[in-house]
Amino acid sequence: MADTVLYEVSDGLATITLNRPDAMNAMNTDAKVALRDALQEAGADTAVRAVLLTATGRAFCVGQDLKEHIGKLAEDRDAGTGDTMSTVREHYNPIVRALTGMPKPVVAGVNGVAAGAGFGFALAADYRVVADTASFNTSFAGVALTADSGVSWTLPRLIGQSRAADLLFFPRSVKAQEAYDLGIANKLVPADELAAEAERTARALAAGPTLAYAALKESLAYGAGHSLDEALEKEDELQSKAGSSADHHIAVEAFIAKEQPKYLGR
Repeated sequence: MADTVLYEVSDGLATITLNRPDAMNAMNTDAKVALRDALQEAGADTAVRAVLLTATGRAFCVGQDLKEHIGKLAEDRDAGTGDTMSTVREHYNPIVRALTGMPKPVVAGVNGVAAGAGFGFALAADYRVVADTASFNTSFAGVALTADSGVSWTLPRLIGQSRAADLLFFPRSVKAQEAYDLGIANKLVPADELAAEAERTARALAAGPTLAYAALKESLAYGAGHSLDEALEKEDELQSKAGSSADHHIAVEAFIAKEQPKYLGR
């Protein structure tokens, strides 16, 4: 796997680290392919119970690598094609689908600025631990583009349609405290504690009832686009499966015994 993205699995936790610190983790083609492949690998690996997405350097991810992008736009002009924007279909969409669709929780440890697609990746995670020095920016309209990386779906669901429209039409830096107040950040921590707290959060999820987490992810996504009656039917379906799992029996027995449950993921 390319060193633009680092991948490590330890005790059920897959840590995926964006690793282009000199470029503020901007996404060139190599990085997009590596991130897509790492997420798909983590999603398919039965040994992985949770995922931590984080980054090296002072930025989480500033989105598309515009230096590479402008060169590809020039190639498109010369060839009379529009191939450059196929990156949304080939890279960004699969990345976001992998984050939102894997049946295991994903924690984003946001160490610095998350802009454009980087903002989208953070929003696609299930839980965001954010350094108090971090910031968020939609960025798209600033370079005459529309939203991608799922931002048109995730952002209004977190902060509402009106606030999402404001941030998309008038891109600006949303500082960490405002992001927490808006509901973009789940947990706000001092920058020097970010790495440890993000890992603690992810490892707590990896040790938890992963079948239940998978069902929670599914029910939240389903409920966002269906009626109450449909959501209730989905809850019934998923709760029946959860109730017959070994993890549920383990949890109930541990509760009665006043012990910590040790989940099996089945």
